[in-house]
Formats: sequence, structure tokens, C-alpha cells
Amino acid sequence: MPSTRRRPPRQRHPELERDFVRTPALGYEDVDGSGLVRCLAHGFPSPLVRWHFHDEYELHLITHTSGRAFVGDWIGPFEPGHLVLCGPRLPHNWISFDVPEAGAPERDLVILFNHDPIARAAEQIPEMREVLQLLDRARHGIEFFDMAEAARMHWEAVRGARGMRRFAAFCDLLCDLSECTDYRLLSAVQMQGVQAEAQVDQINEVVNRIMARVNEPLSLAGVAAELGMSESRFSRFFRRATGNSFTEFVSRVRINSACHLLMQTDCFIADICFQVGFSNLANFNRRFLEIKGMTPSEFRRQAESRFGAG
Repeated sequence: MPSTRRRPPRQRHPELERDFVRTPALGYEDVDGSGLVRCLAHGFPSPLVRWHFHDEYELHLITHTSGRAFVGDWIGPFEPGHLVLCGPRLPHNWISFDVPEAGAPERDLVILFNHDPIARAAEQIPEMREVLQLLDRARHGIEFFDMAEAARMHWEAVRGARGMRRFAAFCDLLCDLSECTDYRLLSAVQMQGVQAEAQVDQINEVVNRIMARVNEPLSLAGVAAELGMSESRFSRFFRRATGNSFTEFVSRVRINSACHLLMQTDCFIADICFQVGFSNLANFNRRFLEIKGMTPSEFRRQAESRFGAG
């Protein structure tokens, strides 16, 4: 008699890109002399086109072809001029659809850089602190608009320089990105700035509670009571800090958790609905469509192609 046991969920985790694979044969600069910043140029197809993440920030400019981009739990179209800054360990991939038979010799211009040197410099150099908010936003992936030509010029300036001139060219790029106001965040929920340090700690505590208990019933009244606040005060505080009402924020966190399960497991959609805290499948499907612009099944189907298949 055949077994009726359900097979365990299949995992689909992104690949960690390690530095030893970054060879000039793949389009990377030689590490000697590159300093804080490392440039990369490659075409499509390429071994570098896969669902992956790494410890560095990555500024990614598409110069040729169009297709579908995957940044964290965001899925959307791209075309030449698409410019995205991904933060450390944010999974990403770009799959081209309209590739000539001979391939595209140049598709991607990339700049990689580490967080710690910039953060340490900002402790001593006040001017460097201007970029910290940009780097914080990059945790979600930032798509910049109408910056393609400037980004290419910055890439060429950084690629062609060495020493202090290279660092100066990189700082010029960071300034332009920091000052750009025409952008959108791509993955997960957005946190807005909170001024006082005590408020930062408090809102972080609230968000951590939501993330840890995403599958449990959560009410504004209950969380407000845990923090010793009235409901009205907590509601104002939460909206000011996150840009969302408490209910909307919880929904977005739950949908974000659902996206990860849809991408990384074979769990049934109905099971995922309850795993992330929704009590009604119809409501889950409706909220998913509102927030992600597609149904859970369509999201899973599109997410499959982040590996480059289909």
C-alpha cells in the first residue's frame, strides 16, 4: 500500500556568494588596488546570474535587455536603466527574457562595497553620516528612477580611478544616491525615522514582538497595554514611527513572512495562510493581492524563475 505521508517541504534558499569566486574571468576587478570599492561588469547569460546574496552592498545598473527582477520578496519588471541598491545579505537576481541569440556581452554594471569602513568613518567624519540613512534603506532594496546615465558615469569614474581619487569618485556617487528623492523601497515593510534614542528602542521592541509572534493574534490594545500606553497614544506613536497603522503594519509583516514561505518551501498556500497569522484564507488572498499586486499562487509561480529557469 503506498505511503500517504506528505514529503517534507523542499528548501529553496539563496546561495551565499563568497569572495574567492570573484575572479577577473567573471568580470570582477582584481582585488589588488580596488580598496573599499569593487567594480564588476558582465553580460547575460553568466554564471553570476543566480539567486544569491553576499555581505556587501551592491549597486546594480542594467544597461541592456529586459526581464524580471527579484529583490528579497519583491518581483517586478526591469529594462535598461533599472538601478537598484541592495543591502548586505538581501537576496537578489535579474533574469533577462529578450536576449539575442549570441547573448548580451554587457548587461550589468555593478559596484560592491562594505558597511563597516563607512560606519567607522562616520563616527569621526560628520560629513559621512549623510549616507547612513541611505544605507539603512538599502536593507529593503532601493530602486532609483531617472539616474541611469549619471550612475553609468559614476561607475566609469570609479572604475577608472585609484587611491584617493577613486574614493572621491565613490563619495560623489554616494552623495547623488543620498540626495535622490525619486525612489522606492522594494522588499518588506518600511520603517521611517524616529528622532529620540528612547523612541528608537521602543519601536524596535514593538517590531521585534510583532516579528516573533507573527502567527499569534495581535491587537493594538494588547500591545499598547504591554508597553503601558493608552491605545490612542500608542496608535499615534506607531503611525509616526512606521508610516502605517498598527493593523496595516501587522498585515504587511505577515504577508512578507508568507512571501518567504512561498519562495522557500512547498507548503500549501492554505497552510501558509494560518502559519503567518491569518484566520481566513479569503482575507489572506485579498490582502496578498492588495500588497503584492498578484495572488499567492502567481507569486510562487513567478518566484520559481529567480533561479533562471522558465
